[in-house]
Amino acid sequence: MPRWGIVGTGDISDRVVADLVAGGAEITAVWGRTAERAAEFASRHGIPFSTDDRPSLFDRGDVDMVYIATPAHTHTAITLDAIAAGKHALVEKPIATSAADAEMLFARAARADLFLMEAMWMRFNPLHVEVIDRIAGGELGAVRSVRAAFGTPFHPRPGKKRPEDGGSILRDRGIYPVTLAHFLYDQGRAPKITAKASLWKVPVLGGLLTRTGMIPVHRGTAGAAQSLVDSTARLDEGECVVFFPEGTLTRDPDGWPMVGKTGVARLALASRAPVVPIAQWGAHRLLAPYGKVFKPIPPKQVAVHAGPPVDLSDLYDRPQDTATLREATERIMAAITSQLEEIRGEQAPAERFDLRRRPGTEDRA
Repeated sequence: MPRWGIVGTGDISDRVVADLVAGGAEITAVWGRTAERAAEFASRHGIPFSTDDRPSLFDRGDVDMVYIATPAHTHTAITLDAIAAGKHALVEKPIATSAADAEMLFARAARADLFLMEAMWMRFNPLHVEVIDRIAGGELGAVRSVRAAFGTPFHPRPGKKRPEDGGSILRDRGIYPVTLAHFLYDQGRAPKITAKASLWKVPVLGGLLTRTGMIPVHRGTAGAAQSLVDSTARLDEGECVVFFPEGTLTRDPDGWPMVGKTGVARLALASRAPVVPIAQWGAHRLLAPYGKVFKPIPPKQVAVHAGPPVDLSDLYDRPQDTATLREATERIMAAITSQLEEIRGEQAPAERFDLRRRPGTEDRA
């Protein structure tokens, strides 16, 4: 296990150090812009050495690898110093403020036989890794296009506004959807998601949904079946289609999956496309169902698990009557519930919550 030196004492370093320690890493030194900041950080995390002199950290024999979390415009120079000192390096995003500088850093590290990586957490998100594995395994088709968005409160400190200091929306926040787009596009898959048709009436959002090929669901209208037609067409084109099988947020008081609608079963049996069950837990801590207050602080853990495809092969040649559709739907919901039980470490109720039997809990517009 390499011994770590921390370069920078901002809030992101606090979170990363906590994760490193939880993983068994040894933190031996920290550098801060002032001796006081470095000493306070070291005391908070139990780090034996602190300094405001960077060369003295790089010269230490008990530092094998450094984590660099300073303002973006300083990353290139500090990383070069780390490489010159023979240290492996993990550098916060963006690793540099130009492609030329990034390529130069990786070339220098390769020549020195040192490890160098940008600290892009999205690359290690369990859901992203699972999707890439499924693409590599041939379960999904080729990526035709990728559209990604990322939203988070933005607090414009002075440095965030100055391009010469590495400040910009693209480098600070936009880097996440760009990374996701490359992550998926490089592997050949961009999902199409079914959603309420009313979202297409929202200014700007509606246009984005249309241009990205998302699929509107016209509930309770004569056009309700059109989403299945559109979804079938996407599957025929080799696309991946994402469904919310309950058609809405769960109303189960403890957050367990409800009785599902039969739309996914109809599509799966007609197309014979694989159905990959995905369960998530924790998003409600960031934003409560139908809530309006986003709560990113303190950081919340959100888990997303994907399971093996649901086996519906014995139902393919049966008449698509009510009994068959309900059987297929129950298998899909059971697989999702199993994934959620694994995430939560709990047993789901024996009987699923059923909206049809609970007056007053109908879907919200």
